[in-house]
Amino acid sequence: MTLSPLARRRLAVFCAHRRGVWSLAIFLLLFALTAPAEFVANDRPLVLQYRGHWYFPVLSDYAENTFGKGFLPTEADYTAPDVKAAIRAHGWMLWPPIRYHYDTLCLDLSGPAPSPPSLAHPLGTDDQARDVLARVIYAFRVSVLFGFTLTFAASAIGIAAGAVQGFYGGLVDLLFQRFIEIWSGMPQLFLLIILGSVIAPGFFVLLLFLLVFSWMTLTGVVRAEFLRGRTLDYVRAARALGVTDAGLMARHILPNAMVAILTFVPFILSGSVTVLASLDFLGFGLPPGSPSLGELVAQGKNNLQAPWLGITAFVVLGGLLTLLVFIGEAVRDAFDPRRGGG
Repeated sequence: MTLSPLARRRLAVFCAHRRGVWSLAIFLLLFALTAPAEFVANDRPLVLQYRGHWYFPVLSDYAENTFGKGFLPTEADYTAPDVKAAIRAHGWMLWPPIRYHYDTLCLDLSGPAPSPPSLAHPLGTDDQARDVLARVIYAFRVSVLFGFTLTFAASAIGIAAGAVQGFYGGLVDLLFQRFIEIWSGMPQLFLLIILGSVIAPGFFVLLLFLLVFSWMTLTGVVRAEFLRGRTLDYVRAARALGVTDAGLMARHILPNAMVAILTFVPFILSGSVTVLASLDFLGFGLPPGSPSLGELVAQGKNNLQAPWLGITAFVVLGGLLTLLVFIGEAVRDAFDPRRGGG
C-alpha cells in the first residue's frame, strides 16, 4: 500500500518523536503479552495428551472422570495431586509460563498471606493468597480495553455533537449548550451508587454508564473549531459548489480540528483508565474478585505491612498512564501543521 505524501510526512514526524516511538514499542509489547492472558497465566494446561487423546483445557472444560475411573464428574482441577498423577501416568501436560489464574488460591505459601515476592510468586501474593503477577496481567488487559473502548466511543459522540453545534449554531447551539450544562451537573458518583444497588456492575454496565457522561469532554473543543471553520472562505466556496453539510463537516472542517482533538484524546484515554481504577478502589467498579489495578491499590492501602502491593500498583498504573500520554503527544505532533503534519 502506497502512502500519500501527507501520510508520509506525518509518519516521519511521529518517528522523529523518539519518546513517543519508544513508548509505543513498550506499550505494544506489554499489550501483546497481556492480551492472550489465558495463555500466559492460567491454572489450566495449554494442552495435554492422555491415553493418545488430545485435550485443550485452556479452551474447553473437561470433567474430572475423563482422566480415569474413581474421579467425580465435576470440572477437573489440574492442580490437584491425584489428577496430575493420573494424567502424567498416561500422558503429559504443557503449562503456561505462570501457573496461576487471577483468582487461583495459592496453597504453597510458606507463611500467611500476603506473602512477599519469591521465585514461585515474583510479585508476591495479595491478602487472599492470589498471585499478584497473574492478577496484574489480567488487570492490565482489562484497563487497556476499557480505556480504549470508552475513549473511542466518547470521542465519536463528542465530536459529532460538537460538530453539529458549531456548524449550525443559532438555536441548535443554544439548546445544546443548555442541555450540556444541565447534564454535566449530574452527580455521577451518587448515580453510580444507586445503579450499583439496583444491578450488579460489570464491564459493559460501567462502560455504558461512564459513556453517558464522558462524551462531553471533546464537545466544547470541537464546537469552537467548527464555529471558526464554517466562516472560512474555502468552506463557503465548497458550499457554493453544492457540497452537502455532512461533506463540509467531514472533509473540510474536521481535518483542521484534528490537532485540537488529538491534544485532548491522550488525557481522555488516561482519564478513562484512571476512572476505572478509582471506581474499583472505592468498591463501585467491577464485581468483587475481578482483576483490577484499583483493587490492587486498595490492597496496598489496607496492607501497609506488604509494601510490594502498593509499589506494584503504583508502577503498573503510573507506567501505563505515562506511556499513553507520551504516545498521544507524538500523535498530536504528527497531525500538527506547524510541524509538517498538516
